Amino acid sequence: MTSPRVVLLLAALAAPPLAPVAGQSPGIPQDRASWTRGMIHYGKWLTAGAAVGLTVMGAHEHSHSSRSWDLLLGLCRANNASCSVGSDGRYADATAEYHYQRALFFDQRANRRILGGQLALLATATMFILDLRDRAEEPENVPFAPLRVTVSPATERIQVGMRLTF
Repeated sequence: MTSPRVVLLLAALAAPPLAPVAGQSPGIPQDRASWTRGMIHYGKWLTAGAAVGLTVMGAHEHSHSSRSWDLLLGLCRANNASCSVGSDGRYADATAEYHYQRALFFDQRANRRILGGQLALLATATMFILDLRDRAEEPENVPFAPLRVTVSPATERIQVGMRLTF
C-alpha cells in the first residue's frame, strides 16, 4: 500500500462509528441551532483560508501582469515604432499587442481573485463575530482568566483584593 492509502485506512479505523440517536435519522443533527453554531465555528477557518489563498493567487497573477507590462514597456523603449497604435486601437506590432493583451488578461484575473479574497475576509470577520454572539462563558482557547481586582468596604478601612488565576 502507498502512504496515502495507509493514512486513509488508519483514519477510517480511528473514526468513531456513526450511530443514530434514538428517534433521529443518521446524519441529521437533533438541534438545528447547534448545527449552525458548529458550521459558523468551523466555517470561519475555511473562509479565512480562502481569503489567504485568493489573496496569494491574486498577487501571483499580478506578478504575471506586471511582467508582461514590463516586456511591453521594454519593447516600446527599444523601438518607439513598435508601440504605434492603429485606428482600431490595437498595437501595429503583433508582439506589442500580445504583451498588452496578456497584461490585461492577468490583471483582470488578479482583480477578481483579490476581490474574492476581500469578500472571504469579510465573511470571516462576520463569522468570528457571530461565533462570539451567544456565548455566556469565556472562549475555550483563552489560556488564563484575566486579572481581577476587587474593592470591598470595611468598617474603618477599605480592603483591596487581587486574584490571579492560571
